[in-house]
Amino acid sequence: MAQNPFGGGAGGDLPFDLNALFAQVQSMLQDFEGPINWPAALDLARKTAAQTPDPTPSAGQSSAVSDALRLADLWIDGTTSFPSGVQTAAAWSRADWLVSTADVWHGLITPVAASSVDTIATQMPEELKAVAGPMVGFLGKAVGAMLAQQAGQGLGTLAGEVLASSEIGIPLSTPGRAGILPGNVKAFADGLEGVGESDVLLYVALREAAHQRLFAGVPWLRQHVIEAVTAYAQGVEVDLGAIQRQVEERLQGLNPMDPSAMQELMGDASLFAIEPSAAQRAAQERVEIVLALVEGWVDEIVTEATHERMPSAALLQEAFRRRRAEGGPAEQTFATLIGLELRPRRLRDAATLWGSLRARQGAEARDGVWMSPALLPTSADLDDPLGFREGASLPEEMSADEFDAGLAALLDGEPPAPGAEPAEPTE
Repeated sequence: MAQNPFGGGAGGDLPFDLNALFAQVQSMLQDFEGPINWPAALDLARKTAAQTPDPTPSAGQSSAVSDALRLADLWIDGTTSFPSGVQTAAAWSRADWLVSTADVWHGLITPVAASSVDTIATQMPEELKAVAGPMVGFLGKAVGAMLAQQAGQGLGTLAGEVLASSEIGIPLSTPGRAGILPGNVKAFADGLEGVGESDVLLYVALREAAHQRLFAGVPWLRQHVIEAVTAYAQGVEVDLGAIQRQVEERLQGLNPMDPSAMQELMGDASLFAIEPSAAQRAAQERVEIVLALVEGWVDEIVTEATHERMPSAALLQEAFRRRRAEGGPAEQTFATLIGLELRPRRLRDAATLWGSLRARQGAEARDGVWMSPALLPTSADLDDPLGFREGASLPEEMSADEFDAGLAALLDGEPPAPGAEPAEPTE
């Protein structure tokens, strides 16, 4: 039997097994539909999340989650006229969270993958295309496989940290389904001093219930948020030359004795050097603003609901803000999977804006801003949150009767009136 001159097995001349290396690459390049190997991404996400024990929540944990969400909804009732958005309450394991949010993640990540794969055709020189021939399609599959590795590792890591279905500001699960991960909540509580696990669970439930209430009470908001993120993702441009240079550098230091090193290389998010264009920066600002407004409203509602009820609320609020500022699940997710850097400072500004508007004009005026995207605060408003709508109780284009009618329809769960159809917010 002839010896393999390139590696592994008996008689190999090189101190590594190319067969194992190629097997690793081949497993990533299996035929798949679309620009990303989504089944492989989900499989890797599950394996990553399962690296530490991930038991199914117990009956006691499920009961505690349901009770916390029920109490949270009661407290929030006095802060806003939006009706409860929680239809079902669920205690999730990390695997449950992955299954329950997979469809939305697929929709968010696919545009990034499509833009990355299109880069192969748009940036490759014509003479190289002619030489490469069918290899162009293979390279597209390779990029889709690399992104699957990146997405799988990112989602698997996020599953180990996220506390609830709406924590990152995007409605990831079925409308009306509130989900909390009690195992992750316990781990988070263990890292805090002076706060019990039951208080942490209630605070997480308050934030989840507030998210659910906002998305249920504002019919256009769910799609608006998802479209804002998708619009950013669709404009992602990958620097093919930068990827090539980085791959060459990494291969020089690759340990040929470790097949997993290739998997780590292909899952490295830094391989995709994204330099935002002017249009990308504008799209990034729109995403940042809408997510900050959602999170700021939730922060304001929870602050009002816990006032004089929950002594540990201020400490927990600061812990959550610090979690975002230090690069919590939301920041890591967007940076890793979509190439989007969020600025947590916007969240504080938005919470200040909503609180100031309520103090000056009441809760109905605060919530009435959600009648249409055209009425939402802009980046300039967040720069001066205390001055938002100062001296003006209504938008110039709306009469008092129109505003009252629109607000009543919104609070009743009806779609916006024809004159207040969703539109892009003014920059």
